Amino acid sequence: MDEAEDEAVRRAHRNLLDEIEQQIEDLEEEIEEHIEEDPELKGRCSLLDTIPGVGLQTAAIVISELGSPEQFDSARQAAAYAGLVPRHHESGTSVRGTPRMSKVSDGRLRRAMYFPAMTALRFNSAAVKAFGDRLKERGKEKMVVIGAAMRKLLHICYGVLKSGRPFDASLHPGT
Repeated sequence: MDEAEDEAVRRAHRNLLDEIEQQIEDLEEEIEEHIEEDPELKGRCSLLDTIPGVGLQTAAIVISELGSPEQFDSARQAAAYAGLVPRHHESGTSVRGTPRMSKVSDGRLRRAMYFPAMTALRFNSAAVKAFGDRLKERGKEKMVVIGAAMRKLLHICYGVLKSGRPFDASLHPGT
């Protein structure tokens, strides 16, 4: 390929990326408009937005995937539904694998919790950061800490939705 062809390919890729980015922006605007038009949905998203690390997009996914928090008896059930519980591998008495995330559900909610958990590990000092720091001190691997933070954040989301009250850091002193 000569330089003119390379430039044409780069320009075509750039145009395609621009189009995709515009479609993403349009979808995000549609989601925001839909939330604004529904008072109950808006209230639930506003509650989740009080949790450090959880933004509007994550709140929308949590609400759409979990549905009503009343369908679960506990935050543990909600975490199991999301596939955020450890799965132990044992075979007889001699084979013990390292625990891994169960991943039994479709992965939308689990994927949606990844980046918010990373943010919460840095900025949600009351609940998630202290928890992650304790796990690191105990020698847990980075991905184990992130998985635990994802589960912890989902527990907090469930609690906020179930109680109908905004996130209160004083309820999580160094957990």
